[in-house]
Amino acid sequence: MAGNVQTPAPAGAAREQDRRARSGWPGGARVWEDAEQQAKKLKSSPDGEPHRKLPKRKIVLLMAYSGKGYHGMQRNIGSSQFKTIEDDLVSALVQSGCIPENHGEDMKKMSFQRCARTDKGVSAAGQVVSLKVWLIDDILEKINSHLPPHIRILGLKRVTGGFNSKNKCDARTYFYMLPTFAFAHKDHDVQDESYRLSAETLQRVNGLLSCYKGTHSFHNFTSQKGPREASARRYILDMFCEEPFVREGMEFAVIKVKGQSFMTHQIRKMVGLVVAIVKGYAPESVLERSWGEAKVDVPKAPGLGLVLERVHFEKYNQRFGNDGLHEPLDWTREEAGVTAFKEQHIYPTIISTERHERSMAQWLSTLPVHDFNATAHAAAGPGTKVPDPPGDSD
Repeated sequence: MAGNVQTPAPAGAAREQDRRARSGWPGGARVWEDAEQQAKKLKSSPDGEPHRKLPKRKIVLLMAYSGKGYHGMQRNIGSSQFKTIEDDLVSALVQSGCIPENHGEDMKKMSFQRCARTDKGVSAAGQVVSLKVWLIDDILEKINSHLPPHIRILGLKRVTGGFNSKNKCDARTYFYMLPTFAFAHKDHDVQDESYRLSAETLQRVNGLLSCYKGTHSFHNFTSQKGPREASARRYILDMFCEEPFVREGMEFAVIKVKGQSFMTHQIRKMVGLVVAIVKGYAPESVLERSWGEAKVDVPKAPGLGLVLERVHFEKYNQRFGNDGLHEPLDWTREEAGVTAFKEQHIYPTIISTERHERSMAQWLSTLPVHDFNATAHAAAGPGTKVPDPPGDSD
């Protein structure tokens, strides 16, 4: 406390205290781990009180958000006209006082990384980001108090100092929610909200979706990838459509897909091609042909229904989850909060937007212009490569 006179500790005791602080022992002086930061003055906290010197620790945050109105997850420094989820997140981190302002301007300073770069309009129920923060009291409540209600931090866990949420992620699970009239056959089924998915059609949908399982070249399901590029080969663990359900008089279904990683627009194109086949615009043979070197015209389903449901860290949990120092990255306790967020923000947004903007219905009207018999061969020339990072970006 200011005004208290303290007797200076002997030099040896001071060195021991400093050593304990650096090692993270309880009772040690609470200082920055980074020596260069010790020389800098910490700015005042938002409430005007001088910021306490707290330890900087690597953590992960479990995030949920509705992506409507945002240009994806990843922040674009200098492009303020394209608002992203991370713009709001970083602002809340600074305002809550768990990172200094300059870390918000240069995210590398806090070792920030996200599991997936979710595209424009795409939502998430289980996004995970890793970063270094000051472990302030009531950190989750304070961050959430500076976030809009359609972005929530639902959980926090301490992780190893070198943890990187993208590189340590073994797999990602997405779901795609769509009105079932997307599967209505163009020639003999009603093409409106009164359509109901039959058991036979659902079985056919699942038969087609199962074809995606395994390792394939998905060069036709993204842009600027040649058929012989190794980075176009992706491993799909599972893909299936659940039983349909009715909301506000319209029937919906949820397609789930789990894969190691995905390329830009890959999932939306995987869904789009199956819809085109079931509706009768494309032959089933186009699926098998899409793995080959021929250039196939694959339609891209709307981004509205795509949601990052969860990310998986099996290898990390096996190595560090039971070491006595770190928690496994398991969010069972947060599951109720995730479910509540989906029911309050994600499902209603998809349903109301589909009702008012008719994004799926409008997209379905474009399917006849696609040429699913085109067989133009694309050479995998080295000059055309535009490599994507290895993480998920759908």
